[in-house]
Amino acid sequence: MASIKDVASRAGVSVATVSRVLNEHPAVRPETRTRVLAAVASLGYRPNAVARSLRTDQTRALGLVISDVLNPFFTELARSVEDEARALGYSVVIGNADEQPALQDHHVRTLIDRRIDGLLVSPTDGGSPMITETAREGGTPMVFVDRWIPGLDVPVVRTDGTAAVRDLVAHLHALGHRRIAVIAGPAATTTGSERVEAFRQALGEYGLPLPREYVGQGDFQAASGRRVTAGFLDLARPPEAIFATDNLMALGAMDEIRARGLRVPDDVALAAFDDIPWFLHTAPPVTAIAQPTGELGRAAVRALVDRIEGRTAHSVTLTARLVVRRSCGETGDGGETGHTDETERSSR
Repeated sequence: MASIKDVASRAGVSVATVSRVLNEHPAVRPETRTRVLAAVASLGYRPNAVARSLRTDQTRALGLVISDVLNPFFTELARSVEDEARALGYSVVIGNADEQPALQDHHVRTLIDRRIDGLLVSPTDGGSPMITETAREGGTPMVFVDRWIPGLDVPVVRTDGTAAVRDLVAHLHALGHRRIAVIAGPAATTTGSERVEAFRQALGEYGLPLPREYVGQGDFQAASGRRVTAGFLDLARPPEAIFATDNLMALGAMDEIRARGLRVPDDVALAAFDDIPWFLHTAPPVTAIAQPTGELGRAAVRALVDRIEGRTAHSVTLTARLVVRRSCGETGDGGETGHTDETERSSR
């Protein structure tokens, strides 16, 4: 295996010059840089990443702590984060919190110990001790993505679903649904509380009530969606439509509806927050609110790299949209619409 001394010998320069070229130091003549890089290529030299990080105080690695790797939304988010980070010259180390605050803090601590350059976090709750401490100390640049912790001076890259929820309620109302229930996510998460509040306000605009028995507490997991739906269907006056504020809870709701021999949307309509490709292939295809997940991940990486490299990082708010299919009693070819921006049919 070639060493840095071999590269210096091949290029006819000092080891220090090779080091400056590899660390992209500006004080190197273009012809010298070209000669060194040619020697690196011909010898197949690979710098020792650990040694380089000790010299430059950078690892070119970002940490990403997501709430649930099994949730398709976070899987897609992680993919876009990796793609954008790689394009900017960074690698990504991922930690899955599995919606557990203690496990989340474990990953944050481990990533900081590994000397990552910056941290992206989608918090599992409203006040994680390790995240709060890291944000207030300011030693590791951090950006919140999707979810955030109020009161911390950390840039947030998120999606505002308020307008899309209002569009969904208008859509359900136009289809004749009046008894509409919601499967809520954890109230301690910003997304959990925000989506329910947007839903409640939208119902109010149409003079529709939201009785206590039509609000079921879930945890962004499929099992909770099924459990809450069972409670709704056992009511003396069950809802005509159910809005699940997360894709996994929507799948759990669909399982419970089918297990009772009922049909979507004939017996009960179903809609979801967080569109996923699977929803296009269920029977019937699910009407859902889609987040621009790819852009969410890319924007979060750009904001974090700005912080790492000494530039001002700003919070970013993107907009969700309603994708109409056939799970709420729609007619027509809604099930034929695709998942991409070019082919999805969204409500205006």
